[in-house]
Amino acid sequence: MVIALDVGTSSVRAAFYDSAGRAIVGRSHQVQYAPTLTPDGGVEHDAARLMDGVAACLDAIHPNRPPEETRAVGVATFWHGLLGFDGGGRPITPVYMWADTRSVGDAQLLRSALDDEALHARTGCHLHSSYWPAKLRWLARERPVDAQRVARWGSFGEFLELSLFGEATTSVSMASGTGLFDQAAARWDPEALAAAEIEERHLFRLADRTEPRRGLRAPWARRWPALRTASWFSAVGDGAASNIGSDCVDPARIALNVGTSAALRVVTRDHSAPPPRGLWRYRVDHARSVVGGSTSEGGNVHAWCRQVLHLGRDDEVEAALAALPADGHGLTVLPHLAGERSPGWRGGRRGLVGGLRLDTSAVDILHAALEAVALRLAMVYGLVAPCASAGHAVIASGGALGRSRAWTQIIADAIGHPVTWSAEPEATSRGAALLALEALGVLPDLVAARQTLGETFVPDRAHHARYREAIERQRRLDERV
Repeated sequence: MVIALDVGTSSVRAAFYDSAGRAIVGRSHQVQYAPTLTPDGGVEHDAARLMDGVAACLDAIHPNRPPEETRAVGVATFWHGLLGFDGGGRPITPVYMWADTRSVGDAQLLRSALDDEALHARTGCHLHSSYWPAKLRWLARERPVDAQRVARWGSFGEFLELSLFGEATTSVSMASGTGLFDQAAARWDPEALAAAEIEERHLFRLADRTEPRRGLRAPWARRWPALRTASWFSAVGDGAASNIGSDCVDPARIALNVGTSAALRVVTRDHSAPPPRGLWRYRVDHARSVVGGSTSEGGNVHAWCRQVLHLGRDDEVEAALAALPADGHGLTVLPHLAGERSPGWRGGRRGLVGGLRLDTSAVDILHAALEAVALRLAMVYGLVAPCASAGHAVIASGGALGRSRAWTQIIADAIGHPVTWSAEPEATSRGAALLALEALGVLPDLVAARQTLGETFVPDRAHHARYREAIERQRRLDERV
């Protein structure tokens, strides 16, 4: 058996999986938390608090069985999070999250001074506030004392390894989401480092995810004796793990994930061709890339509407959404509550609702906001689809979609392609487990581990036509503001 450890934006989860990648019933635990939000656009996590969540989850599922039965621990965590460490490996900054927009001005400055197209071709990342170059420049300018104390920069994945083993590396997967990594050469990019005003010595050594670490430090070994001999694999990006866990492991399937944010992603083995403008390219590992687009809006827009509009019970709202006509509310929404990522990469964008009338209801606004997210995903799908096989399937996962058949149908209508629910409720955790099993040699063929799929949502042609018009209306409003 293996343990999957999924450290996400809003919770950490640990779960046992068997040698076929099936979750063990009753052997999982989850701890929820929320980032700290600041009025100037900051989104931060406390690394120590996340580590407390990890420890609580492993405590809860700690196996009372012989150590040899727990072969490995596979880890996935959020891409792009930036954390500063002192010379002793202790965190001295918060974890600055992808949604932190305080470095928007620095990203704009970099885009005006550098060749964004060339950097995008090499690193797979546009110059944007979600990536490290802009964040590091912002920190050097706004937090100079803290920045000067930092000996190395990393992610929560490195903090986890340092805490448990006293040393750490950065996986190719996590490095690929920083904006500092040359995808084709598989090394840190000199121009990106110069733009970020740091040197390679300020980063952790690169390693592939298949290089295991063993030998927990004494306090942890005493706490979890059954894990003392287990192989711990370096963290991979949550998006990569989610693709693997939803069985989207090759160009035949595009993964659609709607959690806090949303994304469309496809796994390929082509590292040479630059990603289309508006998309990114990260890595699963040395062998596989993942090309896609992420929107800053997703389940966070749904949650914001529920909180602000004081909507009714979930079942009542779902029934109301299902009964409403496509784009029948007369509203145009720009859902940029956390800035914009794909496809325009304008971090300073803000949300807007246009067309309000006296008879506009709270459900109308929710419906328009969810449709607006779907329209953004339709734009991203138009860029991702050519990167996939001609007869590809779109496989959906994520808690935000899993709770709403109405929203899933809206997205299928907007992109004009059938959307099939994944049967896996915890795609990221399962992906971490499958990658660990693959690294152990227990599961050499990920395609063979595919599960039965769930319900398929077929697009309505008339609705798709209306949504094509709505995309143009949204685009015109976006240009005007």
